[in-house]
Amino acid sequence: MTRLIIWRHGNTDWNAASRVQGQSDAPLNDLGREQARTAAPLLAALRPDAIVASDLSRAADTAAALAALTGLPVRSDARLRERYFGSWQGLLLTEVAERFPAEYARWRAGDPDPGAGIEPLDELGKRMGTALLEAADEATGGTIVVATHGGAARQGCGNLLGWDHGVLRTVGSLRNCHWTELRHDAVRGWHLRAHNVGPIPTDGTPEAAAGLAEKG
Repeated sequence: MTRLIIWRHGNTDWNAASRVQGQSDAPLNDLGREQARTAAPLLAALRPDAIVASDLSRAADTAAALAALTGLPVRSDARLRERYFGSWQGLLLTEVAERFPAEYARWRAGDPDPGAGIEPLDELGKRMGTALLEAADEATGGTIVVATHGGAARQGCGNLLGWDHGVLRTVGSLRNCHWTELRHDAVRGWHLRAHNVGPIPTDGTPEAAAGLAEKG
């Protein structure tokens, strides 16, 4: 059995402000660093065999908290970056709605390719799925922790599970520093074992952070 733990990074100031991150390199804030330190012992208890992370600092620094406890190196993989949000990156959601009303409406409705230079969901799912499979191959039969981003995590899981966009839209967004667990065996293939697992939130507003999952 191979186990993938797909871990969303900790909170950032852009998360807190409802600013679109995408592939912009917004760092963890104090809350995000504390979330990573709190989650790390729980993940260390799963005895991971490998750690892989997006090269964006908010994911890499989240992974570093786990590496500090386990002594494992962190392999960086740019394919684990968040969805590219084109012209929206760096804008507040309110600004996006004002400047790109048609594309914003399509995105809110779940259009997988809404325009404005945003990466189509099919492309995101394929690059994430490929990266996750390669990470799993590194430690076949073991446990691999993958530090990544909310929207990227969802599409990557969907790619491995064979779920279409309609199904994925019914799956709740990962909270900051929470994770999804997938397992693979020869009989069932990839299957979902757990979703949105993590430490008890300490900021009092977990829903606000979770709502920004697809944007960073």
